[in-house]
Amino acid sequence: MQTPVPAKIPRPADAPDSRQPQGVAAARIRRFSEATGRKNMQLLIQLRWIAVVGQIITIAVVHFLLGIMLPLEPLLVVLGAITVFNLASRLRWQVQQVVTEGELLLALLVDVGMLTLMLYFTGGAANPFAWLYLLQITLGAMLLTPQATWIMVIATTLCFAWLALLARPLPMPTHMDGGLANPYMQGMLVCFALNAGLLVTFIVRITRNLRQRDAHLADLRQRAAEEENIVRMGLLASGAAHELGTPLATLAVILGDWARLPTFTSDPELLEEVIEMQAQIQRCKAIVSGILMSAGEARGESSEETSICTFLDELVEEWRASRPVTSFVYDNRFGLDVPVVSDSTLKQTICNILDNALEASPHHVSLEVERDADALRITVKDNGSGFPPEMLAQLGKPYQSSKGRPGRGMGLFLVVNVARTLGGRVTARNRVGGGAVVTLTLPLAAIALEEGDDS
Repeated sequence: MQTPVPAKIPRPADAPDSRQPQGVAAARIRRFSEATGRKNMQLLIQLRWIAVVGQIITIAVVHFLLGIMLPLEPLLVVLGAITVFNLASRLRWQVQQVVTEGELLLALLVDVGMLTLMLYFTGGAANPFAWLYLLQITLGAMLLTPQATWIMVIATTLCFAWLALLARPLPMPTHMDGGLANPYMQGMLVCFALNAGLLVTFIVRITRNLRQRDAHLADLRQRAAEEENIVRMGLLASGAAHELGTPLATLAVILGDWARLPTFTSDPELLEEVIEMQAQIQRCKAIVSGILMSAGEARGESSEETSICTFLDELVEEWRASRPVTSFVYDNRFGLDVPVVSDSTLKQTICNILDNALEASPHHVSLEVERDADALRITVKDNGSGFPPEMLAQLGKPYQSSKGRPGRGMGLFLVVNVARTLGGRVTARNRVGGGAVVTLTLPLAAIALEEGDDS
C-alpha cells in the first residue's frame, strides 16, 4: 500500500550536528580550503603557459636577432617537458577536484626545476632571467604555509648556487656598448618588467581567491553559530511543549465536564464562553503538536496528503480566523496545483511572516502566492513603517528587531533559516509608498509529495 510520506526538511550534508560540531565545521572549512587550492593550481597552470610562450619568444630573439648562439636542442627538450607536464596537470585537475598544499608545493618545485634547467643551458646565474626565482618564492609565500615557503627558499637558493658553480657559460658578443645596448641590461629590463607584471596580475587573482575563501569561512562560522542557536531554541521549545501537554489535556477534560453541567447548559452565555475556551485549548494543543512534529517527535497525528493550494487556503483561513486583522487580502495565482504533505514547520514559517506583518500593520495585510518556474513564491505586504536600513542589511540575523524590546527579532531569523534549509531564500524590502514586502521563495522539489512503501 502506498502512503504519503512528508517531505521532511532535510539536514544538509554539511549541516552542524550538536553531537560533533567541531568535526563538521572542520570538514566544511577543509572543503573550502581545497576549493581555493584548486583555483590557485589553475592559476599556476596559466602562469606556466605564459612562461612557455615567453621563453620561446626570448630564445628566438636572443638566438636569431641578437646573434647569441644558444643550445637550441636541449632548450626545446626542456620546453617540451614543461608543456607535457602542464597538459598532464590540466587533465588531472579537471578530474580531481581537491588540491592539497603538498601538491601546490610540488608544482612550484617542478617550476623551479624547469627554470633551473633553462638557465643551466643559457649562462646560469649570470643570466638576467635568474631573478625569476624571486617570482617563484613570492608565489610560494602567497600560496603556502611558512614551512613550505622556507622549503621554496632553500630549493631556489641551492639551485642558484648550483648554477653559479656548474652552469655552461653563455658566449656574449664583446662589441656591445653599455646601457640598454648591452644584451645583459636588456635582459634585466625584460626580466624586471616580466616579474612586475606577473606579480601584479597573479597576486591580485590569488588575493581575490583567498578573500573569497575567507568570506566563505566567515559565513560558515556565522551560520554555525545561528544553527547552534536554533538547536538550543528547538530543545527549549520541545521541552516546553512536553511540559504543556499534560496541563492542556487536563484543562480540556475539565472544560468538557463543565460543558455538560446543568449550570452551564442552562446559561447560554456561560456555555458559549466554555466552548470558546475549549476551542482555544484545542488551538494550544495543535501548536504544541506542531512544535513536537517539527522536532521529529510526532504525537500520533498522521501525515495528511494535500496540495499547495489547499495547504495555503487552509492556512490562510485558520490564520485569519485566529488573528484580529481588519483587512486581509489573499491572492493565490499559483496555477496548476502540486501535491504535497502538510508540514507544520513550513506552516509556522508562513504564519511568522504574517504575524510580523500584522504587528507592523494591524489594519491591512496581503498575501500573494504565485509560481516562478520550479519554485513557490509567497509575498507578504503590509502598510506599516517598513524596515530600518540596518535591519535590512542584517536580514535573518538573530535579535534584529524594529520593535525596540529585548529578546525580539527571532521570527525572521527562524524564517530565513527554515527557507535556507529547504534550499530557498527570503528577501525583504520597503515599499515606496510605505510599508514592507517580505518574499519567501522555495523550490517545489523541497516540499513536493514523496511516495513510500508502508511497511
